[in-house]
Parts: sequence; structure tokens; C-alpha cells
Amino acid sequence: MYSLLLAIIYISFISLGLPDSLLGAAWPVMHGDLGVPQSLAGVITMIISADTILSSLLSDRLTHRFGAGRVTAVSVLTTAVALFGFSISTRFWMLCLWAVPYGLGAGAVDAALNNFVALHYSSRHMSWLHCFWGVGASVSPYIMSAALTGGLGWGGGYRIVSVIQFILTACIFLSLPLWTRAIPRSAEAAAPQADAADRGPIPLRDVIRIPGAAFLFLMFFAYCGVEQTSMLWASTYMVSAKAVPVEEAARFAALFTLGITLSRFLSGFISNRLGDRNMIRLGSLFLALGLILVALPVKGTAFAIAGLMMTGFGCGPIYPSIIHATPDNFGADKSQAIIGMQMASAYVGTTFLPPLLGLLSGFLGIGIFPVYVIALFVLMLAMFTLMNRSLATETAR
Repeated sequence: MYSLLLAIIYISFISLGLPDSLLGAAWPVMHGDLGVPQSLAGVITMIISADTILSSLLSDRLTHRFGAGRVTAVSVLTTAVALFGFSISTRFWMLCLWAVPYGLGAGAVDAALNNFVALHYSSRHMSWLHCFWGVGASVSPYIMSAALTGGLGWGGGYRIVSVIQFILTACIFLSLPLWTRAIPRSAEAAAPQADAADRGPIPLRDVIRIPGAAFLFLMFFAYCGVEQTSMLWASTYMVSAKAVPVEEAARFAALFTLGITLSRFLSGFISNRLGDRNMIRLGSLFLALGLILVALPVKGTAFAIAGLMMTGFGCGPIYPSIIHATPDNFGADKSQAIIGMQMASAYVGTTFLPPLLGLLSGFLGIGIFPVYVIALFVLMLAMFTLMNRSLATETAR
């Protein structure tokens, strides 16, 4: 039973990644077919992000009322319906309409699944599960490409992923009895979980007041800014600042994502032994070295390639380790509320920090890219240090 539920959760993480790359892969064709400017892709992503933040903030209340299994199943179903809606859209306003359930489903399932894994499985599985998210995010552009070249159009690509999501929804609904039998990963977590079920959800204003929580949210905000800014602007930086040919820059920028996926796979073999905090420190070391290599004022590709790969490699263990440490740092009874806020902080970071660099680069040039990312990295480390100090002070009382 344990292995079957774990397999369902692994497949669920693939499903989390599948929709994330679809719009970017399809938009060059979509905007022409819909007769809208290329820039309007940002409107769709902003709608999705806003609803994702909202559902993340509501995840504690939803999970307490319906349970992680039901929230996951309904959220994946909502995403599947939204993807099908995208596939039949013939006007831009229709895409905006379907973006609402798209974002609502994504935020709720992300928070519910991450908390469930943090409570019931080891850090090894958290690393590998997020590696599987990378698999989903990497596969979906190929699905869209196959649909476009096969004459199905971008609507066909969305329909294929929608069908996959519907099949996964059925699997999750059939597995619902297993979710209630899952055993907490530590005996210490069992009692707080029971207390949390009795007490109900924690108001958001009280979540922010939990000692160390505000530092955690800012840390996650900054980290996700580092990750998404690098993914969005690395190619442009390499072309403009490193004199890399355009056709090569896109391939080199993909090394960042490859580094994340490889790192999370390898992290699974050592994370149980080193622990979450040490994995964050180890990832930060590689991340710092990678950013230094990217920032070196030299032309050519050697340092840039090594830097992007190492930056992604350093990012790999940080995200899953932050989430997995939440029940240990703040208590199992508070973890769902805190992880919901973490997800909201993450989406705020990914929504606003990359465009901010674009705005700044208009005045200062894209050469500011490494300085901007390093500043976010320093903010992340500062918040990590302050959070640990706050937790230590609270424990000593």
C-alpha cells in the first residue's frame, strides 16, 4: 500500500510539471492564430499566478476540511479541465477565462502535495519527487512540438496533456483510501498532526507571527526569484554580454534546468544522511560558485556554460529541502499553513522578480543580470541565517 501511494505521488509530481512549459512552447504559434500581440502571454501568466497565490493561501483551510488526497484529486481535475478549455479556445479572452481554474488547481495541489510528502516521507523522496517535476516540465514541450509537427496544432498539444491529467485524476480518486492510512515519517509528528486536525486551520495573520516564519517566506521568495530569473534571462544575457551566438544560447541556457534535475536526483542519495539544513548549505555553495563563474567579465562560452550548469546544480536541493524541513522547524501542526504561505511567496517571487530585472535592464543593460541574481542570493542566505537564529532562540526558551 505504501509503495502504491508513493507511486501515485511520483506520477502526481510529473503532472505538476507538465502544464508549466506548455504556454511557452506553444505561444509563438498561439498568438498568431489568435491574432494578438506576442506580449500578451504575460497577461495569461499573471492571471495564472494570481490564482495560484490565492489557492496556496487557502490550502490550509481546504486540506483541513477535505484532506490532502481529495484536494490533490480535485485540483488535478480542475487543471485537466482548464487545459481542455485552453485546447478549444478560439479567442484570447477565452484563454484568460480558463487561466483562472488553471491557477487555482495548480496552487492547491502544489501546497497539499508538498506538505503531505514533508509529513510522511523522507527527504530522499522529496528530492526525487521534485526531480520528477523537472521530468514533467521537460517532457511537455516535446508533446507540444509533436502535436504541432503532426498537424494537431497547439490545441492538440493541450488536449494530449489534458487527457494525461484526466487519467491521473482517476488514479488519485481510486487511491483516496490509501491517503488516510499514511503514517507520519516520525513518531514526533503524529501527535501534532492529530492536534492540528482538531484545532482547524490557522489564520494567515497568525501564520506570519510564528517565530521565524516571516524570514522563511522571504527566503523562499528570494530563492524562487533566483531560479526563475535565471531560467528566463540566461539566454539573453549570454547573447548580449558573453557574445554567444543566438542559436547556441538557448541550448546553453537549458543547462540550468538540466543542472537542477540532475542535482535533485543525486541529492536523493545523500539528503537523509546530511539533513535538510546541510543540503541547503551545500546547494548554496554550488550556487555561489556558479554565479561567480557567470559573472566573470570574460567573453566566450566556457565559464558561462560551467556557471549556468553549476548554478542550476546548486539550486537543485534548496527548494525541496526548504519544504521538507518545515514540519521539523515549525511543527507538523503548523506545516500545512506555513507551506501554503511558502508556495504563495514562491509564486510572488516568480511572478514579479524576473520582470523587474527586465525593467531594470532597460535602463542599465542586461549586464546587470548576475548582479541582480547575486543580490537575491544574498537576501536568501540572510533570511536563512535569521530564520535559524529565530528558531534556535525559540527552542532555548
